[in-house]
Amino acid sequence: MIEVKNITKRYGDHTAVDNLSFTMEKGRIYGFLGPNGAGKSTTMNIMTGYIAASQGTVTIDGVDIVKKPEKAKMHIGYLPEIPPLYQDMTVKEYLTFVAELKRVPKADRRDQIARVTKMTMLGDYQDRLIRNLSKGYKQRVGLAQALIGDPEVIILDEPTVGLDPQQIMEIRDLIRSLKADHIVMLSSHILSEVNEVCDEVMILSHGRLVASGTPAELEAGMQKTMTLSLSVLGTETAVRSALSGTAHITGITCGEPGEDGALAVTIETDSGEDIRPDIARALAASAIPVMSMNAETQSLEEVFLELTSQEAIAISQDAGSDDSKEDTQAPDNTDIDTEDHPSEDTPADEAGEEAEQ
Repeated sequence: MIEVKNITKRYGDHTAVDNLSFTMEKGRIYGFLGPNGAGKSTTMNIMTGYIAASQGTVTIDGVDIVKKPEKAKMHIGYLPEIPPLYQDMTVKEYLTFVAELKRVPKADRRDQIARVTKMTMLGDYQDRLIRNLSKGYKQRVGLAQALIGDPEVIILDEPTVGLDPQQIMEIRDLIRSLKADHIVMLSSHILSEVNEVCDEVMILSHGRLVASGTPAELEAGMQKTMTLSLSVLGTETAVRSALSGTAHITGITCGEPGEDGALAVTIETDSGEDIRPDIARALAASAIPVMSMNAETQSLEEVFLELTSQEAIAISQDAGSDDSKEDTQAPDNTDIDTEDHPSEDTPADEAGEEAEQ
Protein backbone atom coordinates (compact mmCIF):
# COMPACT_ATOMS: atom_id res chain seq x y z
CA MET A 1 0.00 0.00 0.00
CA ILE A 2 1.06 3.58 -0.68
CA GLU A 3 0.14 6.27 1.82
CA VAL A 4 0.61 9.92 0.90
CA LYS A 5 0.03 12.02 3.99
CA ASN A 6 -0.25 15.81 4.05
CA ILE A 7 2.46 16.46 1.48
CA THR A 8 3.15 20.04 0.49
CA LYS A 9 5.72 21.32 -1.99
CA ARG A 10 6.61 25.00 -2.11
CA TYR A 11 8.92 26.94 -4.39
CA GLY A 12 9.33 30.27 -2.65
CA ASP A 13 5.83 31.75 -2.43
CA HIS A 14 4.39 29.30 -4.97
CA THR A 15 2.67 26.19 -3.60
CA ALA A 16 2.79 23.41 -6.21
CA VAL A 17 1.22 20.75 -3.96
CA ASP A 18 -1.03 21.78 -1.09
CA ASN A 19 -1.55 19.42 1.90
CA LEU A 20 -2.32 16.40 -0.31
CA SER A 21 -3.32 13.03 1.19
CA PHE A 22 -4.51 9.75 -0.33
CA THR A 23 -3.87 6.00 -0.19
CA MET A 24 -3.56 3.40 -2.96
CA GLU A 25 -3.90 -0.36 -2.67
CA LYS A 26 -2.78 -3.33 -4.73
CA GLY A 27 -5.08 -4.63 -7.43
CA ARG A 28 -6.37 -1.26 -8.67
CA ILE A 29 -5.46 1.26 -11.35
CA TYR A 30 -5.60 4.87 -10.16
CA GLY A 31 -6.08 7.72 -12.61
CA PHE A 32 -4.43 11.03 -11.80
CA LEU A 33 -6.14 13.96 -13.51
CA GLY A 34 -5.64 17.69 -13.46
CA PRO A 35 -5.01 20.67 -15.75
CA ASN A 36 -1.46 21.75 -16.56
CA GLY A 37 0.18 23.09 -13.42
CA ALA A 38 -2.15 21.19 -11.08
CA GLY A 39 0.76 19.42 -9.35
CA LYS A 40 0.47 15.93 -10.87
CA SER A 41 4.09 15.51 -11.98
CA THR A 42 5.37 17.16 -8.80
CA THR A 43 3.37 14.68 -6.71
CA MET A 44 4.69 11.75 -8.75
CA ASN A 45 8.26 13.00 -8.38
CA ILE A 46 7.78 13.23 -4.61
CA MET A 47 6.28 9.73 -4.49
CA THR A 48 9.28 8.30 -6.36
CA GLY A 49 11.84 10.16 -4.27
CA TYR A 50 13.08 12.27 -7.18
CA ILE A 51 12.33 15.46 -5.27
CA ALA A 52 11.53 15.99 -1.59
CA ALA A 53 8.35 17.48 -0.18
CA SER A 54 8.49 20.65 1.88
CA GLN A 55 6.45 18.77 4.46
CA GLY A 56 4.45 15.56 4.77
CA THR A 57 5.38 11.91 4.20
CA VAL A 58 5.13 9.20 1.56
CA THR A 59 5.35 5.59 2.69
CA ILE A 60 5.44 2.52 0.45
CA ASP A 61 4.66 -0.72 2.26
CA GLY A 62 5.39 1.20 5.47
CA VAL A 63 8.80 2.44 4.26
CA ASP A 64 9.35 6.21 4.26
CA ILE A 65 10.61 7.36 0.82
CA VAL A 66 12.86 10.04 2.41
CA LYS A 67 14.21 8.24 5.47
CA LYS A 68 14.88 4.93 3.68
CA PRO A 69 15.01 5.85 -0.01
CA GLU A 70 16.86 2.78 -1.32
CA LYS A 71 14.51 0.33 0.38
CA ALA A 72 11.40 2.27 -0.71
CA LYS A 73 12.56 2.70 -4.33
CA MET A 74 13.02 -1.06 -4.70
CA HIS A 75 9.21 -1.23 -4.80
CA ILE A 76 8.78 1.45 -7.50
CA GLY A 77 8.82 1.42 -11.29
CA TYR A 78 8.49 4.91 -12.79
CA LEU A 79 7.91 6.14 -16.31
CA PRO A 80 8.23 9.96 -16.37
CA GLU A 81 6.61 11.99 -19.14
CA ILE A 82 9.97 12.17 -20.93
CA PRO A 83 11.51 8.66 -20.70
CA PRO A 84 15.06 8.66 -19.22
CA LEU A 85 16.83 6.97 -22.15
CA TYR A 86 20.47 6.67 -23.23
CA GLN A 87 20.29 7.36 -26.95
CA ASP A 88 23.60 5.68 -27.86
CA MET A 89 22.66 2.32 -26.29
CA THR A 90 20.72 -0.44 -27.95
CA VAL A 91 17.44 -1.42 -26.35
CA LYS A 92 18.99 -4.59 -24.91
CA GLU A 93 22.04 -2.75 -23.58
CA TYR A 94 19.86 -0.14 -21.91
CA LEU A 95 17.54 -2.65 -20.26
CA THR A 96 20.56 -4.63 -19.06
CA PHE A 97 21.97 -1.44 -17.56
CA VAL A 98 18.64 -0.70 -15.83
CA ALA A 99 18.54 -4.25 -14.46
CA GLU A 100 22.02 -3.72 -12.99
CA LEU A 101 20.98 -0.39 -11.46
CA LYS A 102 17.95 -2.05 -9.89
CA ARG A 103 20.18 -4.83 -8.55
CA VAL A 104 18.34 -7.61 -10.31
CA PRO A 105 20.35 -10.82 -9.62
CA LYS A 106 22.63 -11.58 -12.56
CA ALA A 107 21.09 -15.02 -13.03
CA ASP A 108 17.64 -13.45 -13.45
CA ARG A 109 18.50 -10.56 -15.78
CA ARG A 110 18.11 -12.40 -19.08
CA ASP A 111 14.68 -13.71 -18.14
CA GLN A 112 13.59 -10.31 -16.80
CA ILE A 113 14.63 -8.53 -20.00
CA ALA A 114 12.95 -11.18 -22.16
CA ARG A 115 9.76 -10.84 -20.15
CA VAL A 116 9.50 -7.04 -20.33
CA THR A 117 10.46 -6.85 -24.02
CA LYS A 118 7.69 -9.34 -24.76
CA MET A 119 5.20 -7.39 -22.64
CA THR A 120 6.07 -4.10 -24.37
CA MET A 121 6.37 -5.68 -27.84
CA LEU A 122 10.04 -4.72 -28.27
CA GLY A 123 11.32 -8.18 -29.21
CA ASP A 124 12.25 -7.22 -32.79
CA TYR A 125 13.99 -4.02 -31.70
CA GLN A 126 16.43 -5.22 -29.02
CA ASP A 127 19.53 -4.61 -31.14
CA ARG A 128 18.54 -1.19 -32.44
CA LEU A 129 20.04 2.02 -31.13
CA ILE A 130 17.49 3.92 -29.08
CA ARG A 131 18.24 7.12 -31.02
CA ASN A 132 16.95 5.42 -34.18
CA LEU A 133 13.59 4.42 -32.70
CA SER A 134 10.37 6.30 -33.31
CA LYS A 135 8.87 8.33 -30.47
CA GLY A 136 6.32 5.59 -29.87
CA TYR A 137 8.94 2.89 -29.52
CA LYS A 138 11.05 5.08 -27.26
CA GLN A 139 7.96 5.33 -25.05
CA ARG A 140 7.79 1.52 -25.01
CA VAL A 141 11.43 1.33 -23.93
CA GLY A 142 10.63 3.76 -21.11
CA LEU A 143 7.75 1.54 -20.02
CA ALA A 144 9.98 -1.55 -20.21
CA GLN A 145 12.56 0.02 -17.87
CA ALA A 146 9.78 0.80 -15.38
CA LEU A 147 8.81 -2.89 -15.34
CA ILE A 148 12.35 -4.23 -14.82
CA GLY A 149 12.69 -5.73 -11.36
CA ASP A 150 8.97 -6.51 -11.13
CA PRO A 151 8.22 -3.58 -8.75
CA GLU A 152 5.03 -3.61 -6.72
CA VAL A 153 4.21 0.01 -7.62
CA ILE A 154 4.03 1.19 -11.25
CA ILE A 155 3.79 4.96 -11.74
CA LEU A 156 3.15 6.08 -15.32
CA ASP A 157 3.15 9.72 -16.42
CA GLU A 158 1.41 10.01 -19.81
CA PRO A 159 2.32 6.45 -20.91
CA THR A 160 0.62 6.58 -24.34
CA VAL A 161 2.13 9.85 -25.56
CA GLY A 162 3.39 9.44 -29.13
CA LEU A 163 1.74 6.10 -29.76
CA ASP A 164 -0.52 5.36 -32.74
CA PRO A 165 -4.09 4.11 -32.10
CA GLN A 166 -3.13 0.43 -32.40
CA GLN A 167 -0.20 0.87 -30.00
CA ILE A 168 -2.41 2.78 -27.56
CA MET A 169 -4.85 -0.13 -27.40
CA GLU A 170 -1.98 -2.58 -26.84
CA ILE A 171 -0.45 -0.49 -24.03
CA ARG A 172 -3.86 -0.06 -22.40
CA ASP A 173 -4.28 -3.83 -22.41
CA LEU A 174 -0.83 -4.16 -20.85
CA ILE A 175 -1.70 -1.62 -18.13
CA ARG A 176 -4.89 -3.52 -17.32
CA SER A 177 -2.91 -6.76 -17.02
CA LEU A 178 -0.53 -5.15 -14.50
CA LYS A 179 -3.15 -4.40 -11.86
CA ALA A 180 -3.51 -8.03 -10.74
CA ASP A 181 -0.09 -7.95 -9.06
CA HIS A 182 0.69 -4.24 -8.79
CA ILE A 183 -0.50 -0.85 -7.68
CA VAL A 184 -0.74 1.17 -10.90
CA MET A 185 -0.90 4.97 -10.97
CA LEU A 186 -1.62 6.56 -14.34
CA SER A 187 -1.48 10.24 -15.21
CA SER A 188 -3.07 11.26 -18.49
CA HIS A 189 -4.71 14.19 -20.25
CA ILE A 190 -6.81 11.75 -22.29
CA LEU A 191 -9.97 11.51 -20.20
CA SER A 192 -11.43 8.71 -22.30
CA GLU A 193 -8.31 6.67 -21.52
CA VAL A 194 -8.69 7.24 -17.78
CA ASN A 195 -12.39 6.41 -17.96
CA GLU A 196 -11.67 3.19 -19.82
CA VAL A 197 -8.64 1.92 -17.91
CA CYS A 198 -8.82 3.22 -14.33
CA ASP A 199 -10.72 1.78 -11.37
CA GLU A 200 -10.47 5.01 -9.37
CA VAL A 201 -9.85 8.62 -10.34
CA MET A 202 -8.23 11.44 -8.38
CA ILE A 203 -8.69 14.99 -9.68
CA LEU A 204 -6.17 17.67 -8.71
CA SER A 205 -6.48 21.41 -9.11
CA HIS A 206 -3.94 23.95 -7.85
CA GLY A 207 -2.17 21.22 -5.88
CA ARG A 208 -5.33 20.16 -4.03
CA LEU A 209 -7.32 16.94 -4.29
CA VAL A 210 -10.78 18.17 -5.31
CA ALA A 211 -12.48 14.80 -5.94
CA SER A 212 -11.82 11.05 -5.90
CA GLY A 213 -13.81 7.92 -6.62
CA THR A 214 -14.71 5.61 -9.47
CA PRO A 215 -15.57 7.30 -12.79
CA ALA A 216 -19.22 6.29 -12.30
CA GLU A 217 -19.28 7.72 -8.76
CA LEU A 218 -17.82 11.03 -9.91
CA GLU A 219 -20.28 11.29 -12.78
CA ALA A 220 -23.25 10.46 -10.53
CA GLY A 221 -22.07 12.76 -7.73
CA MET A 222 -22.00 15.81 -9.99
CA GLN A 223 -25.36 15.04 -11.61
CA LYS A 224 -27.65 17.83 -10.36
CA THR A 225 -30.27 17.56 -13.11
CA MET A 226 -31.21 14.98 -15.71
CA THR A 227 -32.42 15.05 -19.29
CA LEU A 228 -34.40 12.06 -20.60
CA SER A 229 -35.07 11.29 -24.25
CA LEU A 230 -38.10 9.08 -24.97
CA SER A 231 -39.80 7.61 -27.97
CA VAL A 232 -43.46 6.78 -27.23
CA LEU A 233 -46.62 5.77 -29.08
CA GLY A 234 -49.06 8.44 -28.02
CA THR A 235 -50.13 12.05 -28.45
CA GLU A 236 -48.53 15.06 -26.80
CA THR A 237 -51.72 15.73 -24.84
CA ALA A 238 -51.83 12.15 -23.51
CA VAL A 239 -48.14 12.20 -22.53
CA ARG A 240 -48.43 15.50 -20.66
CA SER A 241 -51.53 14.29 -18.86
CA ALA A 242 -49.93 10.99 -17.88
CA LEU A 243 -46.82 12.69 -16.46
CA SER A 244 -48.54 15.62 -14.77
CA GLY A 245 -48.20 14.09 -11.30
CA THR A 246 -44.62 12.78 -11.61
CA ALA A 247 -42.19 14.43 -9.19
CA HIS A 248 -39.02 16.32 -10.29
CA ILE A 249 -40.19 16.98 -13.86
CA THR A 250 -39.58 20.64 -14.76
CA GLY A 251 -40.24 20.54 -18.50
CA ILE A 252 -41.64 18.37 -21.28
CA THR A 253 -40.88 19.02 -24.95
CA CYS A 254 -42.53 16.99 -27.72
CA GLY A 255 -41.48 16.80 -31.35
CA GLU A 256 -43.35 15.65 -34.42
CA PRO A 257 -44.25 11.95 -34.79
CA GLY A 258 -41.73 10.02 -36.88
CA GLU A 259 -42.41 7.72 -39.83
CA ASP A 260 -43.10 4.90 -37.38
CA GLY A 261 -45.67 7.03 -35.58
CA ALA A 262 -43.52 7.35 -32.44
CA LEU A 263 -43.45 10.69 -30.66
CA ALA A 264 -40.05 12.09 -29.57
CA VAL A 265 -40.27 13.45 -26.02
CA THR A 266 -37.59 15.30 -24.01
CA ILE A 267 -38.04 15.54 -20.25
CA GLU A 268 -36.04 17.87 -17.98
CA THR A 269 -35.76 17.27 -14.23
CA ASP A 270 -34.62 19.33 -11.23
CA SER A 271 -32.67 16.48 -9.65
CA GLY A 272 -29.98 13.95 -10.48
CA GLU A 273 -32.29 11.25 -9.13
CA ASP A 274 -33.17 8.58 -11.69
CA ILE A 275 -36.95 8.87 -12.22
CA ARG A 276 -37.15 6.59 -15.27
CA PRO A 277 -39.08 3.90 -13.33
CA ASP A 278 -41.66 6.51 -12.27
CA ILE A 279 -42.06 7.74 -15.84
CA ALA A 280 -42.39 4.20 -17.21
CA ARG A 281 -45.10 3.36 -14.67
CA ALA A 282 -47.02 6.59 -15.32
CA LEU A 283 -47.03 6.06 -19.10
CA ALA A 284 -47.94 2.38 -18.74
CA ALA A 285 -50.88 3.32 -16.51
CA SER A 286 -52.16 5.53 -19.33
CA ALA A 287 -51.62 2.77 -21.95
CA ILE A 288 -48.83 4.70 -23.70
CA PRO A 289 -46.18 2.26 -24.99
CA VAL A 290 -42.54 3.33 -24.47
CA MET A 291 -40.35 2.41 -27.45
CA SER A 292 -37.11 3.73 -25.91
CA MET A 293 -35.90 5.83 -22.99
CA ASN A 294 -32.36 7.18 -22.51
CA ALA A 295 -30.79 9.39 -19.85
CA GLU A 296 -28.21 11.99 -20.80
CA THR A 297 -25.63 11.83 -18.00
CA GLN A 298 -22.62 14.02 -17.27
CA SER A 299 -19.41 12.68 -18.76
CA LEU A 300 -16.10 12.45 -16.89
CA GLU A 301 -14.85 15.31 -19.05
CA GLU A 302 -17.74 17.54 -17.91
CA VAL A 303 -17.13 16.54 -14.28
CA PHE A 304 -13.42 17.37 -14.67
CA LEU A 305 -14.10 20.78 -16.20
CA GLU A 306 -16.68 21.69 -13.55
CA LEU A 307 -14.53 20.61 -10.61
CA THR A 308 -11.37 22.34 -11.80
CA SER A 309 -13.33 25.53 -12.62
CA GLN A 310 -14.93 25.52 -9.17
CA GLU A 311 -11.53 25.08 -7.55
CA ALA A 312 -10.06 27.94 -9.57
CA ILE A 313 -12.83 30.25 -8.31
CA ALA A 314 -12.29 29.11 -4.71
CA ILE A 315 -8.52 29.68 -4.99
CA SER A 316 -8.99 33.22 -6.29
CA GLN A 317 -11.45 34.04 -3.50
CA ASP A 318 -9.07 32.69 -0.85
CA ALA A 319 -5.95 34.33 -2.28
CA GLY A 320 -6.12 37.41 -0.04
CA SER A 321 -6.48 35.45 3.17
CA ASP A 322 -3.83 32.88 2.17
CA ASP A 323 -1.22 35.61 1.66
CA SER A 324 -1.58 36.62 5.30
CA LYS A 325 -0.94 33.16 6.75
CA GLU A 326 2.32 32.66 8.58
CA ASP A 327 2.97 29.23 7.08
CA THR A 328 3.37 30.35 3.47
CA GLN A 329 7.08 29.71 3.72
CA ALA A 330 8.42 26.17 3.68
CA PRO A 331 8.99 25.01 7.27
CA ASP A 332 12.27 23.66 8.47
CA ASN A 333 12.41 19.89 8.09
CA THR A 334 15.65 18.33 9.22
CA ASP A 335 14.67 14.96 7.72
CA ILE A 336 14.40 16.39 4.21
CA ASP A 337 17.22 17.80 2.14
CA THR A 338 15.80 19.67 -0.83
CA GLU A 339 19.12 21.07 -2.03
CA ASP A 340 20.07 17.88 -3.89
CA HIS A 341 16.92 17.80 -5.99
CA PRO A 342 16.16 19.81 -9.15
CA SER A 343 13.38 22.35 -8.79
CA GLU A 344 10.13 22.07 -10.71
CA ASP A 345 11.41 24.87 -12.94
CA THR A 346 14.23 22.63 -14.20
CA PRO A 347 13.42 21.48 -17.78
CA ALA A 348 12.65 17.77 -17.91
CA ASP A 349 15.45 17.03 -20.35
CA GLU A 350 18.03 18.82 -18.21
CA ALA A 351 16.82 16.98 -15.12
CA GLY A 352 17.13 13.70 -17.05
CA GLU A 353 20.69 14.58 -18.09
CA GLU A 354 21.60 15.37 -14.49
CA ALA A 355 20.18 12.06 -13.36
CA GLU A 356 22.14 10.20 -16.06
CA GLN A 357 25.37 11.86 -14.99
